[in-house]
Amino acid sequence: MALPSAFLDELRARTPLAALIGRKVRLARAGGRQWKGCCPFHQEKTPSFYVYEDHFHCFGCGAHGDAIAFLMRAEGASFPEAVERLAAEAGLEVPKPSAAAAEREREARDLHAVLAAAAAAFARRLRLPEGQPALDYLRRRGLSEETIARFGLGWSGAGRGALAADLRAEGIAPEQLVAAGLLKPREDEGGFADFFFHRVMFPIRDRRGRVIGFGGRLLGDGQPKYVNSPETALFRKRRALYGLDLAREAAFRGAAVVVVEGYMDVIALHQAGFAGAVAPLGTALTEEQLEELWRLTPEPVLCFDGDAAGARAAERAAMAALPLLAPERTLRIATLPAGEDPDTLLAKQGPQAFQAVLDAARPLAEALFTILAGRRLPEAPEQRAALRHRLVAAAGAIRDRALAAEYRRALLDRFFAAARRPAGAPRLRGAPAAPPPRLPRPPVDPPAVRRERARILLAITLRHPWLLAEVEEPLAALDLPQGAATRLRDAILACHAAASRAGAGALDSAGLMSQLASAGVADALAWALEGTGLPAAAMADAQPAEALDAWWHFFGYLRGEADLAEDRREAERALVETNDPAAQRRLIRLTEALAALRRGDGTSGRDGFAGDP
Repeated sequence: MALPSAFLDELRARTPLAALIGRKVRLARAGGRQWKGCCPFHQEKTPSFYVYEDHFHCFGCGAHGDAIAFLMRAEGASFPEAVERLAAEAGLEVPKPSAAAAEREREARDLHAVLAAAAAAFARRLRLPEGQPALDYLRRRGLSEETIARFGLGWSGAGRGALAADLRAEGIAPEQLVAAGLLKPREDEGGFADFFFHRVMFPIRDRRGRVIGFGGRLLGDGQPKYVNSPETALFRKRRALYGLDLAREAAFRGAAVVVVEGYMDVIALHQAGFAGAVAPLGTALTEEQLEELWRLTPEPVLCFDGDAAGARAAERAAMAALPLLAPERTLRIATLPAGEDPDTLLAKQGPQAFQAVLDAARPLAEALFTILAGRRLPEAPEQRAALRHRLVAAAGAIRDRALAAEYRRALLDRFFAAARRPAGAPRLRGAPAAPPPRLPRPPVDPPAVRRERARILLAITLRHPWLLAEVEEPLAALDLPQGAATRLRDAILACHAAASRAGAGALDSAGLMSQLASAGVADALAWALEGTGLPAAAMADAQPAEALDAWWHFFGYLRGEADLAEDRREAERALVETNDPAAQRRLIRLTEALAALRRGDGTSGRDGFAGDP
C-alpha cells in the first residue's frame, strides 16, 4: 500500500542528501548549495555527478533522484527497505498501512487532479471572449504571453456555475470542487455557488509544482480586491508561498530568494530576471513560511515598502524570525523607495533599480536596531532605558544562546555609539565632526594576552570537566604557552583518559582538581583559578551552554585563523563521510569560532567574557 505523500516529503526534508551520498562518493563543494563528485553508477574520471539539497543528477549517465532513489540504486534496496532505513535515521516512524490512510492518500491525489483541471479550465477561459478584459488587464500590467503561460494565469468566468459546467465533462462532481475550495454550498437556496467569481486567477503551487489552491483578483469595483482559496486538505495559507516552485529551481542556480508582498510583484520580478521572488498570501510571514524559505537559502531577503505599513511589516517579520535564527540561517532586510512596490519600481526605472534595492539590503541585526530605535534615539533617560530593554529582549528571543549573545552585543554596541552623540544636536551642514579625544592606551603585550586566554580556557575546563567528552581532541592539539598552561593541560587530559579507561564516567570538578593537586600541578591549578578577571562561564554555576560557547570562543583565538580554517574543513569532511551528530556539532562550533575570529570579536564584561583586549 502506498505511503502518504506528506510522510515521504517529511522524510526527504529530514535527510541531508550530501551527507548520505558522501558515505559512498567523495564529494567536493561546487558553489554555495551543491556538491559534485564522480558518479557511483558509471565509470568516469571527470566529475559529472551533482548533489543538491533534495536531489542528485549525473550529467554523464542521466541518473537522477532523491535519497530513496539513491539507496535503491546504490545498494539494491527495495522501496520499503530504503524508506525504513532513512526513517530510522531521521527519527520518523513509518505509518502503518490502513484503510483510512489509503483513503486519505487517494483523496489527496484526487484533489490535486481536480485543482489541475480547474487551473487548465481557468487558463482556457482567459482566451475566450469573456476573458478579454482579464487578458487586457494582464497585458496592461506589462506581462508577456510567456509569463502569463508560465504562471498559469486565468479567468474565473463571470457566469455562475461556469467552472462546474466546464469540469462536468471530465467526470468531476460538485462535491469534489467543494473539497478543493472552488465551490461552496448555498445555505438558503440549495445547490452550489462559485467561490471565485469575476476574478483574474493565480494558481498557487507547492514546492513540487502541484496546484494546491488559487488566488483571485477582482476586476472593477468591489471588495475584497484579492481572495485566496479557503483552507482545504491541501491548502494551508500559513505554509504556502506564491511562486515557491519556480523560486526553488532558481535558488539552486544561485538566484537570491526575495520575499515581496503581492502576486503581481512576484510575477513582475520573475519576468525581469529575479527568479527567486516569492510572496506570502496576504498575511505576515509565519514560522512555517520562514522554515520553507530557509530550505531554499540560508539568507533570504525580505523586501518591504518604504512607508509606515512597510515598517510595521518589517517589525512583524523580524520578531517572528528571531526565535528561529541560527548561525547557519538568518535574513536580510531591503527597503523600497517610499510610494513604490517592486512592480511599479520595475515599470518606472527597470531591473537595475530593483537590483540596487537588493544590493542595499541590510543584515537583520543592523536592520533590527533601526526597526526598534527609529531614526533617532529618544532624548529622555526613561525612554532610552525602555529602548535598551527592548533591544535586550529582542536578542533574548533568539533560542541559540551563542547567537543571542552576539545579537545582544551588536545591538547594545550600536545603542551606546548612538547615545554618545548628543540627541537633538544635529551636525551643522558642512561642519566637520569634532575628533574624539586621543586618550593614551597601554601597550598590548601579545604573549601576556595569549597566556590570559589560555588561563581562561583551562579555568572553564576545570569548572566544567564534562566538556572534555567533546573538546578532548582539540584541547590536546592546541599550542598553549609553555609553562603552567601546558603542564595543567597535560595533567587534565591524563586524568580524563584514566577515568575513561576505568569506566568511571565524566569527572566532576572537585574530583578533577583533587587529582590534579595530587599529581603535582597545584601551582598551575592556583594560577588558573585564583587570578582575577575570569568570566562568568568559568564559574561553577554557569549554564552548560554558556560554558561550551565560551570554551570554543577562547579556543578560536588561541588556535589562530589558518589552523581553525583547516580544522573546519576537516570537520566538514568528517561529517560528509560519517554523518555523525558529534561531527556535525563540532563543525557548527568551529564555524562559529572562525566567524567570530574573522570579525575580530573581542569580549567585554557585559557579554559575560573577560580577558581580551
